[in-house]
Amino acid sequence: MDIILDNIIFSLQNAGGASVVWQQHLERLIDDKDFKTYFLEYDNAELNFFRKHLYINKDSIITKKSEYLFLKRYLNLTKSRIKGKHLFHSSHYRVENNSNAINVTTVHDFTYEFFIKGLRKKIHSFQKNFAINNSQGIICVSESTKKDLLHFLPHISESKIKVIYNGVDNKFKPLINDVNFQKGHSFDDYSYSIYIGDRRTKYKNFNMAVAACSMAKSPLLIIGGGELTSEELYFLKTKLGDNNFINLIGVNVEDLNYYYNKAKCLLYPSLYEGFGIPVIEAQRAGCPVIATNSSSIPEVIGNSYLAISEPTHEKISEKIDALTFGDLRNETIEMGLKKSEFFSWDRTYIETKEFYKELYFEK
Repeated sequence: MDIILDNIIFSLQNAGGASVVWQQHLERLIDDKDFKTYFLEYDNAELNFFRKHLYINKDSIITKKSEYLFLKRYLNLTKSRIKGKHLFHSSHYRVENNSNAINVTTVHDFTYEFFIKGLRKKIHSFQKNFAINNSQGIICVSESTKKDLLHFLPHISESKIKVIYNGVDNKFKPLINDVNFQKGHSFDDYSYSIYIGDRRTKYKNFNMAVAACSMAKSPLLIIGGGELTSEELYFLKTKLGDNNFINLIGVNVEDLNYYYNKAKCLLYPSLYEGFGIPVIEAQRAGCPVIATNSSSIPEVIGNSYLAISEPTHEKISEKIDALTFGDLRNETIEMGLKKSEFFSWDRTYIETKEFYKELYFEK
């Protein structure tokens, strides 16, 4: 079976959730002898953190120049190296306009449609909708994302859609024995909360998480999302003081697993997620998760008691305090570990491969 994978996501971001998903998929597909695979990518792809961890045979790479990528990213393909019947799967909303191509599109979320306004939203939604409308197969990463797709594009046949959940790296796990680890912070074990990723988008509720930590007197470990802005620094110092927060950038999986293991909890107060990979990571590592009871979170969280409807910093603070006493912490860890067993990148790949075959042999 011939297939072309469009690696454009590696050129559109240096890291990020979509890059993780694509890297994990390619890692397994590269060695799959059932496919004759070509990879379309731009000459700046290896600047991406996750692309650096992939070893792709150069003979199978179709390289394009990244010059004018800000325009090329919106252009669909019209010519193909493969003349016969084949699959085309893009990492970011592109299709191949070719009668021999069976197009597959992965939809992660509808963040732009719900939270972004103006020209950015119009351009993004136009490209996404075009890809969805011109694909024979559509992968949604959660039932919530599928529901949103049918809300915005109700004419799409459900028979085209396959819900395939994201996975989680096997390196996330409880640490049986304490390890000799050089911590990047001075917080006591099980005293601090973790916040992962984007802070600047309002619906992520970063300020709410900070205010909750202030009320609960819990230090805050911020991981990813780039350098703190002057406004963020001022807010953090005002709420938590100079010594009760730290921002770590470029944390590898092993270190992140350690931080999850030693944290009181992960705070994930985002109002909208297509899936929520950090929730699964934390639960796989034995870290309780306090999140919102919205979008995809009910599908992935272990203990629904810690999924808050209409979150406020007071409600989050109460949950942080509750994890200090009684059996709630142990019960939550056990429930999270059990829930996380359902999610794996191997399972994601197997289900994606089955969908590929279904589409290829039906068309």
